[in-house]
Amino acid sequence: MIRKVISKASVILRAIFLISAFLIIIIGGFTYKHISNLTNSTKLVVGTYKVNMELEQVLSYLKDAENGYRNYILTKDTTYLEPYLTAREKVNASFAQLRVSADNNVAQKENLKVLSKYIDALFDNFTKSNALVETNQTLSEAFKSTFFEEKIIMDSITKKIGDMIALENRQLEQRKAQNQSNLKFTPLFLYLMLLFTLFLIVVSYHKISNDLKKIKGINNELLIFKEATVQLETIGKHGNWIWHIDTNIYTFSDNLYRVLGEKPGAFPASHENFLEFVHPEDRKKVVKDNQSMIKNQDLPFIYYRIIQKNGTVKHIKAYGKLLVGNDDEKRIIGNITDISDEIENFSALEERNLELERNNKELSEFNYVASHDLQEPLRKIQTFISRLQDKESKNFSPTGLQYLERINVAATRMRLLIDDLLQFSRTNKPDKEFVPTNLNTLFEQVKQDLAETILATKASITHENLPTLAVIPFQIHQLFLNLLSNSLKYSKKLEVPKIHLAYSKVAATTDANLAKATQKWYHKITFTDNGIGFDPQYASLIFELFSRLHNKQEYSGTGVGLSICKKITDNHQGFIVAQGKPNVGSVFTVYLPEAG
Repeated sequence: MIRKVISKASVILRAIFLISAFLIIIIGGFTYKHISNLTNSTKLVVGTYKVNMELEQVLSYLKDAENGYRNYILTKDTTYLEPYLTAREKVNASFAQLRVSADNNVAQKENLKVLSKYIDALFDNFTKSNALVETNQTLSEAFKSTFFEEKIIMDSITKKIGDMIALENRQLEQRKAQNQSNLKFTPLFLYLMLLFTLFLIVVSYHKISNDLKKIKGINNELLIFKEATVQLETIGKHGNWIWHIDTNIYTFSDNLYRVLGEKPGAFPASHENFLEFVHPEDRKKVVKDNQSMIKNQDLPFIYYRIIQKNGTVKHIKAYGKLLVGNDDEKRIIGNITDISDEIENFSALEERNLELERNNKELSEFNYVASHDLQEPLRKIQTFISRLQDKESKNFSPTGLQYLERINVAATRMRLLIDDLLQFSRTNKPDKEFVPTNLNTLFEQVKQDLAETILATKASITHENLPTLAVIPFQIHQLFLNLLSNSLKYSKKLEVPKIHLAYSKVAATTDANLAKATQKWYHKITFTDNGIGFDPQYASLIFELFSRLHNKQEYSGTGVGLSICKKITDNHQGFIVAQGKPNVGSVFTVYLPEAG
C-alpha cells in the first residue's frame, strides 16, 4: 500500500514536471523567435542606413571624378585626374557592399543593375572624351556631343540614386513602425511568461503540499515496519540500545532483553544494570569502549561475553556510533548481536584446520624420511653393481652382462627419482621468508651448475636484464635450474640449442594467461628454446607429477622437474604456462606477482 501511494505521487509529480518542462520549452521557443524577429528588424534598419550611405558615396565618387576630369580639360593639370583615376575602384568597392545589402531586396537589385549600366556608360564616355582631349579636339563637334552625353548620363545616375534612396527611406519607415510594434509587444510577452511561470510554481507547491500530507499518513504506516524490524531482531539475535548522553537516559529494545536471557522490560534500562550481565573479565573493556565513543564518535566492532542468570555464557559482537541531532543533543546508538553459534562453528573449523595441518605435516615428513631411508639400500645396490662390473664382469655371460647393465640403469633412475622426490618435498615445505634477490645472479649460478652440459651441447644461452624481487631464493634457483635443464635435455640432436630468457612487466588485464590473477601487475619471465617441442594438447599435462611425454629410453628424467616448477610458482602466488610446437621449440612463461 505504501509503495502504491509513493509510486502514484511520484508519477503525478513527474507528469507535472514533464508538462511544465514542455510548456517552458514552447515559451522559450516563442521567446527565441520573438527576439530573433526583433534582432532581424534591427538589422534591417541598420541595413537601410548602410545602403543609403553607400549610394551617397557612389554619387560622391562620380561627382568628384566628373569635377576632376573637367578641371583637367580646362587646365591640362594632371593632378586633377586623381579623383577620376581612383573613382572606378572606389565605386566598385561600394557596389560590392550594395549587392550584399540588397541581396534580399528584388527592387533594389533591379535598380543596381540599371545604375551599373549608367556608371559603365559614364566611364566609357570619359574614355572617349579623354581621347579627343589628348588629340586637341576639344573644340570639335564630336567632343561637344560627348560632353553633352556625359551630362545626360550623370543626371540619370543622380536621378536613379535618388530613387533608390527614396525607396530605402520608404522601407525604413515601414521597418521603424514594425520595430516599434515589436518593442511594445516584448514587455507584455515577458510579463505573460512570468505569470505563467508563477502559475506552474503555485501548482507544484499545491502538489507538494498534498504529498506532504500523504507522507504523514505513510509515517504512521511505518510503525508497522518498525514492528517487523523487531521481529527481524528476534530472528537475527540482535538487540539495540540508545544512550541519551545529556540526560543519561538509556533505552533498550525488547530483543536486547531477550539476548540477555530476560523478558522485555525485566529491569530498568541503565549502563549499570547492563554491566551486571557482562562477564567479569570483560567489564573494564566494555566501560572503556563506551567512554571512547564519546570522544571518537564511533565505536569499532568489539567482542565480549555475557553471563545469563541461568549461567549460560554468550559471545557478543557490539557496535556503537555517536549522533548529534539538530537540537545538539548527543545520542549513542548501539547494537549487540549474539554470535555464540558463529564462535562455536569457527572453533570447530579451526580445529579441523589444525588437524589437516598436522596430517599434511606428518605426510610431508613421511615423504622426506622415506626418501632418505631409500637412499641407503640404493647406495649399497649401486656399490655392489660397481664391484661386479669391475671385478666379476669377465665371469658373466653376454646375457648376464646385459642384465647387469639394466640393473645399473634402473638403480640410477631410482636415484634420480628419489632426488626429485626430495626436491618436490622441499617445495611442499617452503621456507616462507621472502628475500629481495637479484634474479640475474641466480640465473648465472644456474648456468654454472649446468656448465658441463652447456659446453657439451655448445648451447647458446642469452637473457635480458632481470629485476630484483622478493622471492624464496632456493626455490627460484631450482625453478631456473629445472627450466634450463629441460630446454637442454630436449634439444635437437643435430642442431645447436638456442635458449633465450626474456623479461617484461605486464598488467593482469592485458594478458590472457592471467585471467584468474589476483594482483594487478606481474613480472613475466619467458624461457624460449628451439628444441623438439611438444604437442599443444599436452600443455597442462606436463606439469603433473610423474608425467612424461617421451619414452624414457629416448630422454632421461622422472617427470618431476616441471611439477616442482609448478609448485614453486604456486608458493610465490604466481603462474606458469607452457606452449610448444613439435620440432619447432617450447616456450615456458613464469608470472610472479609484483608484490613478490
